[in-house]
Amino acid sequence: MAAASAFAVMPGSLFLATEASAQAASSIIVQGNRRIESDTVRSYFSTAPGEPLSAAKVDEGIKAMYATGLFRDVRVSRQGGRLVVNVSENDVINRVVFEGNRRLKSDQLLNEIESRPRGTFSRATVQSDVQRLYDVYRRSGRYEVQIVPKTITQPNGRLDLIFEVTEGRKSGVRAITFVGNSAFGRQRLLDVMSTGETGIFSWLKSNDVYDADRLNADQEAIRRLYLRNGYVDMRVLSARADFDQAANAFTVTIEIEEGPQYRIGSVDVQSNIRDVDGATLRGAVKTREGNVYNVELVDKSLEDVTLEVARRGYAFASVRPRGERDPSTLRVNLVYVVEEGPRAYIERINIRGNTRTQDRVVRREFDVAEGDAYNRVLVDRAERRLKNLGFFKNVKITTEPGSAADRVIVNVDVEDQPTGQFSISGGYSTADGFIAEASVEERNFLGRGQFVRLGGTLGQRSKGINFSFTEPFLLDYRLSGGFDLYWRQTNASTYQAYSSTAYGATLRLGIPITEQFALQTRYSAISQRISIRSDLTNCNTGYTNQLSQFTKADGSVVNLVAGSAAANDVLAGGGTNNGLLYIGANGLATTTAAGSTGNFTCLDDGEASAALRAVDGRTRFISMLGYSLIYSNLDRALNPSQGLYAELRQDFAGVGGNARFIRTTGEARYYHDLSNEWIGMLRVQAGNITGWGATKTDGGKLDAIDQFFMGPELVRGFQTAGIGPRDYATVLPGSGRLADALGGTNYWGASAEVTFPMTFLPKDFGMRGALYADAGAVWGYDSVRQLTTAGGILPVSTVDPSSGKDTTGHYIRSSVGVGLLWNSPFGPIRFDYSFVLSKAPWDRTQFFRFSGGTRF
Repeated sequence: MAAASAFAVMPGSLFLATEASAQAASSIIVQGNRRIESDTVRSYFSTAPGEPLSAAKVDEGIKAMYATGLFRDVRVSRQGGRLVVNVSENDVINRVVFEGNRRLKSDQLLNEIESRPRGTFSRATVQSDVQRLYDVYRRSGRYEVQIVPKTITQPNGRLDLIFEVTEGRKSGVRAITFVGNSAFGRQRLLDVMSTGETGIFSWLKSNDVYDADRLNADQEAIRRLYLRNGYVDMRVLSARADFDQAANAFTVTIEIEEGPQYRIGSVDVQSNIRDVDGATLRGAVKTREGNVYNVELVDKSLEDVTLEVARRGYAFASVRPRGERDPSTLRVNLVYVVEEGPRAYIERINIRGNTRTQDRVVRREFDVAEGDAYNRVLVDRAERRLKNLGFFKNVKITTEPGSAADRVIVNVDVEDQPTGQFSISGGYSTADGFIAEASVEERNFLGRGQFVRLGGTLGQRSKGINFSFTEPFLLDYRLSGGFDLYWRQTNASTYQAYSSTAYGATLRLGIPITEQFALQTRYSAISQRISIRSDLTNCNTGYTNQLSQFTKADGSVVNLVAGSAAANDVLAGGGTNNGLLYIGANGLATTTAAGSTGNFTCLDDGEASAALRAVDGRTRFISMLGYSLIYSNLDRALNPSQGLYAELRQDFAGVGGNARFIRTTGEARYYHDLSNEWIGMLRVQAGNITGWGATKTDGGKLDAIDQFFMGPELVRGFQTAGIGPRDYATVLPGSGRLADALGGTNYWGASAEVTFPMTFLPKDFGMRGALYADAGAVWGYDSVRQLTTAGGILPVSTVDPSSGKDTTGHYIRSSVGVGLLWNSPFGPIRFDYSFVLSKAPWDRTQFFRFSGGTRF
């Protein structure tokens, strides 16, 4: 607009300037200005002393005045020897107001436009702002939006700028259709896309709107999926979005050409650097002959070979893959070519767009710094790391020439996104009952990249509070350090005979060894107090506390007093004590012939195991050092479909405190995409706990509660703590009371599971089915302390009276079952129904299990 006005006055100004070209105007008269000083206007036409005011100078002055945006119109005329500049100033914007916007906040819209309060009003700028607002609304799915700019004149050359917004209905993606796909089903392709379809849960999500940029990213995600699985010839032929005005919705059609699946043929490293032998770099290559071609392993190989060559002193070396397809054998022969690259140094790394995240959080993801040799592979790795942080909505790294031919400027453009979360969770499980949790967490605390979380739980059988802090770059090294503080209280239940109150702290240090392999070390200090109900601990010392009286055959009642003839007669097992169960001097329960009745004072109402009573009322302090070795190459942390996760954990208790044991556990999970969204998973796990130090006078090195109490987490179909050794010493025959679980010193488990989509339901339901088979065992009961008091407390008896088998033996439990996984709007929920194939007589089964919760 300004350019058009300028050209309109130029012919006249050129004519006037021509007349004045012989000599400079004696003065410049400025008219029409209200806020802008006359000298400011004259400065646009100023010349050097003695220099005539030429036509070119006048034209430059007019253009410069329009370029400031301060003037709506500039007209130049000549009156005698004077040059008259008549101006019309642009109004000043008093305020910017948005009306009718409900889905997008005014602050958000104001950040998208250039018109600002106390700035000058420009119709061209306003029209540009309207177009930007249209783009913002369309990105949020409002294609029916109408935006009308209006102005209200105020005194003193001011005006209010008002954008009247009619948002209209949300324009969703009605359907996403794929053409040409056979290797991967529709659901699997949808899983890697960020664009979703409109459904009954659309009010809970925002990815079901059409966004051209998002669709472009989706095409790349689909292409990467195929390249990870050997389809090197795959192409996305087209991605078309058709808008149905009547339905106010888009239909997206993506046409794919898959091609055949390739495997890796020969793999070689060719070095064109004289002092670097390619054969010595083979260990850094992740691709293996015969495996399915995987572009991510090729990228990883490039990084590792580049780093290895750089460690040998060749910072400018470049590594590029060369692949030769053999369609006849469906093999790709790979050669990693190492050569000396052009010498270029990083002059500067510019971090732009980070309004919240500190610069150092971005810079520390680079393995190169300003002044280092420039290597594109390492810069690409930094870009992937920044995207994986989750701190930024967008990350883009570009380069531009520096101040010299061998200098490169690296520009890192990022856009911060919210990283805090407040959540309220609630749910129910058959083991824990109803439970609620509230937490607040921040993954980028104060823009420093630190993780902070405060949470609390309250449930039927438990409550607690916890606080966690993690610094991912401790002392500016790629080390993670942090600590956890917690307090937790659990109540007795049918699964647990005791209540527990514990509080403690853990210090953590994580050391990455490679991109996929890490070491985590920790120190934990825990104070724990165990309490058992008084009615389960009323069998103390002496037989008179166990048996107070009995009824003789003639109906008379004999009161037992310690040391009396009647008491001794009962203990001897003879005379008239038919049918009485009593505790003899040897501490064993004995039954004589049936026929009489008796009154009991303690065993009748139940009694806790002597192993559990050994810790009743005690405050235990556990001081423990531990470490974990973790390997993971999963394709994604949540709901993985490909890759291996393995972890070995070991904890050593006894660095102070009054608990001494070594606990070792391990777990490995392997995921494989079978086909058409059918995901297979194999899991193995095992553990051992061993007491150490001198044997205690109470007969053991371990407390029973330190052992492994296993149930559905090992073999589904069993109750919590439903597998493993039990104590039958305090269980009266026919009483119906459950024997206390004692835990085991060893366990192992193996599981196989296949999850599959519920194709007859819309994707928005988020439901998947599962078929699984589990097997495992818990056994061993070595050197466990138990309460021993002369003449009264029953020692632990691990023999099941109904079968005569020792419950500490190695017995394999197994089950198969079906499950339903629902990623509901109210959180993940899982239902399992199991069929037990093998079990021990004393095991406690639970065929149906449900767990779930909500987060919002």
